[in-house]
Order: sequence, then C-alpha cells, then structure tokens
Amino acid sequence: MRTTITTTTSPPAGPGLPDSRPDGRPDGLPEGLLDEVRRRLAESGAEPTPARVAQALREQGRVLGDAEILRAAERLRSELVGSGPLEPLLADPAVTDVLVPAPDRVWVDRGRGLELTGIRFPDALAVRRLAQRLAAVAGRRLDDARPWVDARLPDGTRLHAVLPPVAVGSACLSLRVVRPRAFTLDELTAAGTVPPGGDRVLRALMDARLSFLVSGGTGSGKTTLLSALLGLVGPDERIVLAEDSAELRPDHPHVVRLETRPANQEGAGLVTLEDLVRQALRMRPDRLVVGEVRGSEVVHLLAALNTGHEGGTCTVHANAAADVPARLEALGTAAGLDRLALHSQLAAAVSVVLHLVRDRAGRRRIAEVHVLERDPSGLVRTVPALRWGAGGFVQEPGWERLRRLLRDRSGGGR
Repeated sequence: MRTTITTTTSPPAGPGLPDSRPDGRPDGLPEGLLDEVRRRLAESGAEPTPARVAQALREQGRVLGDAEILRAAERLRSELVGSGPLEPLLADPAVTDVLVPAPDRVWVDRGRGLELTGIRFPDALAVRRLAQRLAAVAGRRLDDARPWVDARLPDGTRLHAVLPPVAVGSACLSLRVVRPRAFTLDELTAAGTVPPGGDRVLRALMDARLSFLVSGGTGSGKTTLLSALLGLVGPDERIVLAEDSAELRPDHPHVVRLETRPANQEGAGLVTLEDLVRQALRMRPDRLVVGEVRGSEVVHLLAALNTGHEGGTCTVHANAAADVPARLEALGTAAGLDRLALHSQLAAAVSVVLHLVRDRAGRRRIAEVHVLERDPSGLVRTVPALRWGAGGFVQEPGWERLRRLLRDRSGGGR
C-alpha cells in the first residue's frame, strides 16, 4: 500500500505564504541521515523499498519505527524515481503548471492564476538534483556544459529547466502537465472558455471542414481548445498530428502522432517539425494538424492546406487575432518565402482565426473569432466576426462572411 506524503504539517503562515517551518520537511528525519541513505541507494542502484531503507538506516546505527521507515522510504522513492516533493502537485487533476524559481518558492496554476504553495526544497542543490534527474528520465543532458533543457517526460509532462549561472541563484524548473484525457467542448463551455451557445459555432466550423488557426499567448489554452475541437472530427477521418512535444490529446479513434527529436550528443538524429509536416503529407491525412507553428514548417503547412487537405489547423503565438498574418509573415519570410507569396498562400489556405486570452484572474476564454480576407494590395488581414460576451458571442462586421462560409461548407465532402 502506497504511503502518501503530505508536504506540510501545519496550516500555511498566511494566504499564499509558504509553510513557516524552516526546513519544510514533513518526516522530522535529519537531512544528513537521509543524504547518506540516498547516497547508498544511488550507488547500489537499488529501489528504495521500505526493507532497503530500513537496512540502510540500520547500517547508520539508527533504529526507527515502522511509520518513520515508511515515510523515509516514500520520500526517497519520490526523489529517486519520482518528482520529489512536487509529486502531490503533479497528481492534482486541477494543476496545469508547476513552477519552481527557488527552493522556497513553488507555484502552481489550477486555472485561477499562479498560487504560492507551502512546499519547499531543502536547498538549491535539491532543486538542481531534481531537474537533472528529470532531464535524464527524458533522455536529455542537463549540466554546466548544457545548462538548459526542454523535453517531454514519459507521462507527457513538459519539462523546462535552467541551471545557474544562467538562472540566477537556483535552478529554475517549469513543468506543464498534460492530462491523459482531453476536455470536451461541453466541459470548456461549462468552464467559461467557450461562451454560452458558442459551442454551436465551433461545431459548425469543424463540420464545414474549414482550415483555421488557434492563436494566443503562452498558457492561454490553445492546446486544450484544439484537442477538444479535434474530438469533434468524424470517426471515419484520419488525423495526423505533428508536434514538437506531444501535448494534443484528442478523443478520437484514428490519430497518428508524430513528434520531433533533438540531435544526440554526436549531433546526429535531429528530426524537425518541418520534417514531420513533410512526412505527414505522405500518410493520407484527412486532417493535418501542427501542434505549434514557429518556424519554417509554416511554408509546408500552407502548401499542404492549398493542395486539398481541408480542415487542417495549427496553433500560433500572437497577441491578438489581427496580429496573426504579421506573425506568419515573419515566420515565412525567415524561411525564404516571398511576402506576397506567403499572403497568397495564407489567403487560399486559412479561413478562420480563434484567439484565446487569459485574464488577470487566470481564466481562459475565446476572446475573438476573425475571418481572413485580402485587401486591395493583396495582403491578408483579419476581420472580426465574433467577440466574447458573457451571454454568448457578440456579432462583429465579419459575421456575415463567417456565416456564409459555415453555411456553404456545412456537411461538405472531402
């Protein structure tokens, strides 16, 4: 039976303040004693079972009761094969992000903005040790020669870590939790991400097989919304995903997942998102999806959406829906695509932009829906069609164009 470690033994010192205990340890065991047990287990490669922990403690001349041994074993197990004191946070189904900028500052996001927890690490070395171990689990190197890492853990959690001296004072650890089950559109509506009645527009968008982009800032809910929308795709369609880090979790029976790969220590084996988009086109996709466009892959994606691949989509970072054409232009020209050519491809390939924001309270919502059109100079601009409203989407000048697109393509064939 697994023993659950709690990270505080008394209420926090105040709202949002860390535990007032100076060591932040729940077990009362001397850190030096645990360090020696930790060293012995690491050297032997043995799993920290209660029996092995008890043996290591006896070798240190300490005789502890069963409860103390179980607490020590659980703590060491979480440090050596788990995520240490962060495990309770990562196991919380409401947590989306865990951020550790310092040993005594552990923040979480439960969808209401960042909250300071009472969890503490003994010192900066403990944060560094955890960051390096998680990087090793992901098959990546993290040390003084390579002081940062961006990787995916086996359970899908996104890991980013930076070591000193690049990170000042302490290793900085960021974990983005990817839940195994995608939210449904109904759940997003109940949570307020989609306004009342807005789900009908989104269902019509997917049924019409219009190609669209999901834009927004970091943590605004782009991946969450896209996963939910892909769950609306008909079961007879084949979805091919190309991602830097496998985060999309559509509830769909026919999904092919492709993920990039970094070069190894010899500099070989690199697989880029551009490579994946090219390969995806050869895999008979009914829906081609790029997790996030941020480089030269935009050229291949736009080309694909102009060659009969309807209903394709991707996410892109942008401050507002109106900024999306400029953002794609910057990516395309950096990849060698002429500006006018990029806008011509974009105008023919993409019809709609869904833009998400995150307000000061941490709530995520679809702030605006735009349609794309070309101006007299041939450049693409976006036209507001819908904007967020507490009682439902509010119609904007581009609504008639969007309504015609949805009506004309409703139930359209491939």
